[in-house]
Amino acid sequence: MYESKTHPPIPKVHFIRRVLVHFSAALALLLASLVVGMVGYEHFEDLPWRDAFVNSAMLLGGMGPVNAPLTNGGKLFAGIYALYAGLIFLVILGIIFTPVIHRLLHTFHWEQRK
Repeated sequence: MYESKTHPPIPKVHFIRRVLVHFSAALALLLASLVVGMVGYEHFEDLPWRDAFVNSAMLLGGMGPVNAPLTNGGKLFAGIYALYAGLIFLVILGIIFTPVIHRLLHTFHWEQRK
């Protein structure tokens, strides 16, 4: 997917485009995760969509839910979604920082061939 160490680093314009593509993918994953959480809270806890949004966003942000789940299904969903939210946070960070770390390492290891 990326250039090898025998090739020069890509121009800055291409690098910025690569970062924007990765950021867009991370944003799409975040929005999809938010929708899944909202649907789950609406279904299992009968929360209005605004409350479902707040609970999902707080879990994805690492803060924890606002409303404690009351039903057994809601408790099970909240637990699974909390574990998922913790993992998705790390995945999103990886998606965003991958091009930056690659460019940094590529710049240090690039073998100039004349």
